[in-house]
Amino acid sequence: MKSEKVIVIGGGLAGSEAAFRLLNLGYEVHLYERRPLVDDHAHETDLFGELVCSNSLKSNQLDNACGLLKQEMRELGSITMEAAAKTAVPSGNALSVDRELFAKEITAKLASFPSLIIHREEVTSLPEGPVILATGPLTSDGLMEHLSSLLGKGALSFFDASAPIVKKESIDFSKAYFKSRYSQEDEAYINCPFSKAEYINFVTELLKAEKAPLHSFDTQYFEGCLPVEVIASRGMETLRHGPLKPFGLEQPDGSKPYAVLQLRQDNKLGDAYNLVGFQTNLTYPEQKRVFSMIPGLENAKFIRYGLMHRNSYLDSPRLLNENLSLKAREDVFVAGQLSGVEGYVESAAFGILAAINLDRYLKGLEPIMPPAQTILGALNRYIVNPGSTKFSPMNANWALIPGAKKENREIFVQDALSSLKCYRDKINGRDDN
Repeated sequence: MKSEKVIVIGGGLAGSEAAFRLLNLGYEVHLYERRPLVDDHAHETDLFGELVCSNSLKSNQLDNACGLLKQEMRELGSITMEAAAKTAVPSGNALSVDRELFAKEITAKLASFPSLIIHREEVTSLPEGPVILATGPLTSDGLMEHLSSLLGKGALSFFDASAPIVKKESIDFSKAYFKSRYSQEDEAYINCPFSKAEYINFVTELLKAEKAPLHSFDTQYFEGCLPVEVIASRGMETLRHGPLKPFGLEQPDGSKPYAVLQLRQDNKLGDAYNLVGFQTNLTYPEQKRVFSMIPGLENAKFIRYGLMHRNSYLDSPRLLNENLSLKAREDVFVAGQLSGVEGYVESAAFGILAAINLDRYLKGLEPIMPPAQTILGALNRYIVNPGSTKFSPMNANWALIPGAKKENREIFVQDALSSLKCYRDKINGRDDN
């Protein structure tokens, strides 16, 4: 019997998760990815699941909303979590990966399915269904125009940015030191301490630095990933309470720095480190000049400079059904950041959810929404809430769960995992009542 054909557009985390689940369910999956045919000016390879902005998937702790979402994804058979476990690099309580090995792992896993057909071409209009649309924040202008003609004025956009990466061997360890904040399980981060005078001088030059042009796009920044120069523009002390906060990062001699830049290991080999929280839109020469003012990075060799790119998403409360299908075309399911979630893990999770919902749609089954007490369910409820007046992308966070507070979080974690397992059993056909 011939497998039913499903189209997945986009080979990022969401598209990879959707394809992986559908392949495991026995579908013939046609995966469309425009790289390397089209340079989107953000990705560097043609690998599936390539990470752009950072190599961190954020906290791995269950009392953290994103950490809990990871565990929910593991229960649902996530290719992202599987690949991350195999390619993890030290980063304290966070889950960070060697980005190249991570993407290679996902690519190889998908390619192992004989029922996967890969199309290296750009899609500029929605094909006949069933379709999972997972083109992500870098959806092409042609496809966005097509979606606008189909959906009306429903596509919004904002800017995102990535941080620079430097060679470890070029860091001056007479000034820099290894330590994780508040003595976590390892001393995974490299720390560059500022004196007050060094900090003031750095911020002053950062604010004067030349920025790269943004061409014809708006400058609507996403608050969860602001360029470092935008944060600095909000006041001299702002960076000290953001990416340069020194708390818990005393120097080896016990002295307390005025501010601290942390660098996180970016690959398995451990010879490349990224500047944590230093997403930027400075020109490349200015990044070299200004970031070399950071104590310990005076002679830093930059492997990659930070860059700015446009992120696009839909006005999901108005355009999507509860099961993530388009109201204008119910055989098209939107996955990942295009649906209005923000973050690597959240995007991947919504690739899984879109595939679950598409499978039920094709089988003629009623949709089953993930429980509201799970992070997955709470995010789903947020992005399709018709009462939303000014919709903006959302990360996993405890504010989405009514009543969840720091002191009772353990109870909510257990409730979420128990509810998620019941949901998993229902969608897997073990309890479809």
